[in-house]
Amino acid sequence: MENLVELKNIYKDKKVFLTGHTGFKGSWMLQLLAVLGAEVKGFALETKTTNDLYNLLEGDKLCKSIIGDIRDRNLLIKEILDFEPDFIFHLAAQPLVRLSYEIPAETFEVNAIGTANVLDAVRQLNKKCHTVLITTDKVYHNNEWIYPYRENDRLGGYDPYSASKACTELIIDSYRNSFFNLNEMTDHKKSIAVGRAGNVIGGGDWSEDRLIPDIAKGLIANSPVSIRNPSSVRPWQHVLEPVSAYLVLGACLSKDPVKFSQAYNFGPNEGDSLSVEQMVNLAIKYWGSGDFDFVRNIQQPHEAGLLKLDISKAISELKWSPKLNAGSAVELTMKWYQQFHMNRKNIKDFTMMQVLQFLDA
Repeated sequence: MENLVELKNIYKDKKVFLTGHTGFKGSWMLQLLAVLGAEVKGFALETKTTNDLYNLLEGDKLCKSIIGDIRDRNLLIKEILDFEPDFIFHLAAQPLVRLSYEIPAETFEVNAIGTANVLDAVRQLNKKCHTVLITTDKVYHNNEWIYPYRENDRLGGYDPYSASKACTELIIDSYRNSFFNLNEMTDHKKSIAVGRAGNVIGGGDWSEDRLIPDIAKGLIANSPVSIRNPSSVRPWQHVLEPVSAYLVLGACLSKDPVKFSQAYNFGPNEGDSLSVEQMVNLAIKYWGSGDFDFVRNIQQPHEAGLLKLDISKAISELKWSPKLNAGSAVELTMKWYQQFHMNRKNIKDFTMMQVLQFLDA
């Protein structure tokens, strides 16, 4: 993995356009880019509450923030072309499986067409640019088997969210073949890579119907944590793992745009997955108290029961590997929520401390 000095050499004073910068993952990404000395322009929806991580980090001081919807093609293209970025990281999305059952058409619009809008802007950009587009582990056709999925496995999607991200990958392939063909790199100077990661945990996530936010809200309120699908197994990873991996992928693109213009899985090491019930028990352990109960609802929408990623390609080609195991990721996450609960005024400095400790690990 690129070390901190190498990443600073690549990103310092570079123009980075970041979509979804006000979201959970985007806010952590923004903090990382600030540490690296990049000049960032963000494009995303407004935050919903004062507790959103972006607000806690005083994100407006870390970037030039543009409030907009990635479905607004004209505005998005204008902001990208005006900025003339060296790098683009596309994180903006409708990221929730259960919500996608309520707003399926909007999920497809945001995730698939929104990505097409980003790529349309890249197509019109008259300069060299490296673009990393973020999808999900759920792009794979899930057979519910024990084997981890590799980048060349069949894509698919049961629920609207997963299907929207699989559609996104088809769009990316089409643009890469049609407008950013690797054989014509010297002409268009555009490199396009995909990062696939999922089940990210970390401080500052307040999303509805997500396990860690539900746990944190319950523990802060001193009430039992209600969980569903206790036997579901996921490759849990701390948010700093994938967002730093995206930066490594972008750095590799800048060194060899032809070689690295492809898709990469990012996740924990093999055998490091935990069930939902194990996750909850660990969270309560690190919090120091708490209890949970099961929500049994036969009407709840389908969610994948078992899904693992093979990260050997990223380890081999990008020289990237995860720094934290699942237990450490849970511990780091619960420490953040405890700090927020006890001393919210100090949470900005505490978040920066976690970032620096992770980078130095």
